[in-house]
Amino acid sequence: MNERENSTRKDDRSVTVIGLGPMGQAMTRTLLAAGHPVTVWNRTAARADGVVAGGATPAATPKEAAEASDLVILSLTDYGAMYDILGGATSSPAGRTLVNLSSDTPDRSREAAAWAEGHGAAFLTGGVMVPAPMVGTEAAFVYYSGRERVLESHRAALAPLGTPKYLGEDPGLAQMMYQAQLAVFLTTLSGLMQATAMLGSAGMKAREALPELLASADSVGDILRAGEENPGSALDDGDHPGDLSTVTMMGATSDHIVETSRSLGLDLTLPLAVQGHYRRAIENGHGGDNWTRIIDSIRDPR
Repeated sequence: MNERENSTRKDDRSVTVIGLGPMGQAMTRTLLAAGHPVTVWNRTAARADGVVAGGATPAATPKEAAEASDLVILSLTDYGAMYDILGGATSSPAGRTLVNLSSDTPDRSREAAAWAEGHGAAFLTGGVMVPAPMVGTEAAFVYYSGRERVLESHRAALAPLGTPKYLGEDPGLAQMMYQAQLAVFLTTLSGLMQATAMLGSAGMKAREALPELLASADSVGDILRAGEENPGSALDDGDHPGDLSTVTMMGATSDHIVETSRSLGLDLTLPLAVQGHYRRAIENGHGGDNWTRIIDSIRDPR
């Protein structure tokens, strides 16, 4: 990083946001409300109209956008878009910090960090863990990974978006946490739709079914926390006591879900996947263990 150039901008509160989908627009509005001058750029220029009307400065090119601020936030479809947009202006990131809040794989995050540092930029990976309407609210938080000193130097500017949660220096960590959180989220959504379809086949409207199903989804965290003082400790210790919900018991339940879904003519993709977890654990001789034993075949599906 060019320390001399960086020192001339250290008091500059300006921020650049590249990518103005719903998330990019929400972040821009939040930064403006917090008093930061914001420069914006988007492939489809018309998407900037709303935030420009709210006080943001439009840039004509990615190069102009990147050079407008020391802190450059990327909110794109994936990491490939970063190369497409900044690849033609590789001198622009030098001396700046790129904070990529786009979704992709941990490995691509690590590759992007190396690319950025190779062009003289500092780099942070980030994962925004709320939908666009919640950006900037008390419920918002963002996972970050990369060099901690880089996060600390920009914490004041990033904090309005959501509480920063630092995971470590590996640039892939924040992306890993983001994907892990979405694995829970997307699986839950599919489960809710599977259950709604099951009840709908019996004539129950979604407006009647979903309140009951959502209450069940809300209770999962409480159930898991009630079973262990420090959730996850038993997993870390390889301890799967079979005194409550055993693999065999939960596996039988998964069989019933498959049978019911099949009889109703519903898609079996999700029920069969869940059933497969329990069947493999039983085949491996762990039917009497706690249901958490299914993690073994998830970790090593061979």
